[in-house]
Amino acid sequence: MPKLPIVSGKELINILEKLGFISIRQKGSHVILKKVSESGEVGCTVPLHKELAIGTLKGILKQSRVSVDEFLKEI
Repeated sequence: MPKLPIVSGKELINILEKLGFISIRQKGSHVILKKVSESGEVGCTVPLHKELAIGTLKGILKQSRVSVDEFLKEI
């Protein structure tokens, strides 16, 4: 698996929006995104931190069903 870069919460939200996610709401420093696909709705929560930990980024990608390769293509 390729090495993941360090990104901020805002950068991750911009990438997920390019992949079809829509920002639904925000509670505090967490933004909730949603995407409707043929297989159903997919949602994820992104914290607005300056730098996301690699484990947090992996968890968000898993929750949003976005592969690492798909994510890296959009950077």
